[in-house]
Parts: sequence; structure tokens; C-alpha cells
Amino acid sequence: MFRLSNRLPSALGGLRHASSAAGEGQRTALYDFHGQKGGKIVNFGGYALPVQYSDQSIIASHLHTRQVGSIFDVSHMLQTRVFGKDGAACLESVCTADILGTQDGSGTLTVFTNEAGGILDDLIVNKVSEKELYVVSNAAMKEQDMGIMSAAVNNFKSQGKDVAIEFLTPTDQSLVAVQGPQVADELAKLLPKEASLEQLFFMRSFVTTLAGIPDVRITRCGYTGEDGVEISVESSQAQKLTESLLQSGTLRLAGLGARDSLRLEAGLCLYVSDIDSKTTPVEAALAWLVSKRRRTTRDFPGAEVILGQLKEGVSRRRVGLQMLGAKPPPARSGVAIFSQGEQVGQVTSGCPSPSAGRNIAMGYVAENLKAPGTKVELKVRDKFYEAEITKMPFVKANYYNKPKK
Repeated sequence: MFRLSNRLPSALGGLRHASSAAGEGQRTALYDFHGQKGGKIVNFGGYALPVQYSDQSIIASHLHTRQVGSIFDVSHMLQTRVFGKDGAACLESVCTADILGTQDGSGTLTVFTNEAGGILDDLIVNKVSEKELYVVSNAAMKEQDMGIMSAAVNNFKSQGKDVAIEFLTPTDQSLVAVQGPQVADELAKLLPKEASLEQLFFMRSFVTTLAGIPDVRITRCGYTGEDGVEISVESSQAQKLTESLLQSGTLRLAGLGARDSLRLEAGLCLYVSDIDSKTTPVEAALAWLVSKRRRTTRDFPGAEVILGQLKEGVSRRRVGLQMLGAKPPPARSGVAIFSQGEQVGQVTSGCPSPSAGRNIAMGYVAENLKAPGTKVELKVRDKFYEAEITKMPFVKANYYNKPKK
């Protein structure tokens, strides 16, 4: 029978910086609420967050997200606001996105890069207006990201440019992700009559009143492959918001365990595990994050390396993997990938897929082996198991995209 262990090391196979040392870590505004609801708290990247809740197994929580909808506390993420007419150009100096060309009210996924073309972090930049940006980046790289953005701002200021930055702390501002096919209907119950999610397409954002709470930012995005939103709310109102979302009984709380298996099924990277400072966007199959205009201007860190790889190719590539045969064990991070007796790569994330009912993984293989259908072997606990390269995502993405004309 297909099973996913509820033990921390197995359930969070991709979360290298999770620890069962629950007594340590910064608390979010929802910490006490998690405890009241039966949350099993772990230290994840220096934050005390629930891995799961007592009313559901990780598998049940995962499937409820796919079929109905779930609520995740992601307040550990770094939220940043950049102000000034030169703010977009300033942030462009350290990432690969075309922020200047992004429509007001829209966002884009991008990466910070170093001079060698390596990925320093992945982040979402929302262009609120010509003079304001709202940025969400990873908690594990918080200090680094603050340094990158602060240095860019100081550099622009030294040139007399109009730019300022504000880092929001979990004490002041929380972030709640609500993901799943019924999320839009549940949110509609809490929105004022004049507000609507109908035109809020994937990666668009706006500020509204929600559950009677003013100045709430809703961004249509997420980390599961499902339709959903991330809600930025004052921390003093985070519990009221979460209780309002739970009131109808349709949505449920979910933790890090389900979040990790959901993002892997969606083919989404976890920084440190799947991408890092020694991996370029081209190697990571994320070349699409290097916008067309920036390829022409060639003015982002590592541009010559990355653009050279786009032209000449790379020696390795991130791919999806599915294990074959009867009841193979899951391939976790660090498992070696073999072809014809030689190691050709390594798994970076892997777990049993509750949605697909098979073991899945992502990792890096030699460039000549990246084609879907290519057979390889995975060495798990000194035994070899057959697998094949497959396209990602492993499940159909259900983002709420704007219809094509």
C-alpha cells in the first residue's frame, strides 16, 4: 500500500533546514493558535512552524489541498517594500526580471544572481505602482537577501536616485497562504461586495478589506500548483483572518509536510535543496526567469555566464524523475543517479506523491540524458532501482491564468 511516513525526516525529505527542536526558533503571530489547533511544531529555518496538525495525516492534508483547500502559515517569508521612482531599476540591478516592463498590479518570479551566474535566492516581485514594489523572498536566506537589497538601495542613493526600502518583520506583518480549488469561493464570502477575484489572475495583486480587516494585500500565487492566494495582513489581525477562513468548515489548516510534497508535485524548487549559489538558471531549467529585455541589456549579475550558457549549452540540467517497478523506496535528497553503471547525477528532492500514487523526485543529470523517457537507475540504500526522466510538473497546474485571446 502506498504510504507517506509522518515522521519528520521522511515527510520533509526536501526540507533540509527543518529540525524537531521545537523549543527553538522565532515564533510567528499564529504560534499559539497552531498549538491550540493541534499543530506539531518544528524549527524550520529558524522559525517555529507546524509540520502537520493532529486532525489530519500529511497525506490527508495534501489531498485536501488538491481537492478542496488549505491554509498555511508562511509568515517566516521575508516581506519587503521598495519605494521611489527608481525602485524598479534598483531591484533590476540585482535580479533577472523585467520589473520596469511589468504592469502595475502584477508580479513576476525572479532570482537574485551572483557574478558567476549562480542563484542566490528566488523571489516574487509585485509592481504595486511606478513608485512602489512589494517583494516576497525566502526566510532561509533572509539576512543575505536583506543585504543584497540594502546594498543595491545604498548604491542607487549614492548616485542621487529616488529609492527607499522597508523590511517587514513577522512581528508586524504576517503572510497566510490559502491554496486549493475552492479557495476563491471561500474568499468571496469574506470580501466586500465591491471587491471581486474574477479579474485577479495569476500573479496579480491588490489591497482590499477581508473579513472586516482593512489594508489586506491579496496576491494570486502560491507554492502548490493549485489556484490560491497569499494574504499579507497585520500580525495583530492574523488570527482573526485565519479563524474567518476556517469558519465555514471547508478549508483546513495545513503544515510544512503537505507544503513540501505539494510543491514537489508542482515541480517547484526549494532553495538550498534544488537550487543554490553554484547553480545557474539555465542548469536549473529556469532560463525563462531571464526576461527578454534583460537578455538584450545584459546588465544583471552573472549575465555573461548565463547568456553564454543559453547560447552554448550546459553540462547538467534539472529534471523530473519517476520511479518504476513494484514498490520501490522513495529517493530522497542526495541519492545518486546512474546510467550504464556510471553516476550521472544526483537527486535534490524526492517523496511519494499522494496525488499520483508513485514515488517522484527532481535532480540534476548529464545534459545528454535530460529527455523525458530516458531510463536511469537510482541507488537507494546500496540497491539500484529503475526510474525514468519525466516532464514536470508531475500533476496538472491549476493556476488561475488570464484567458488567451
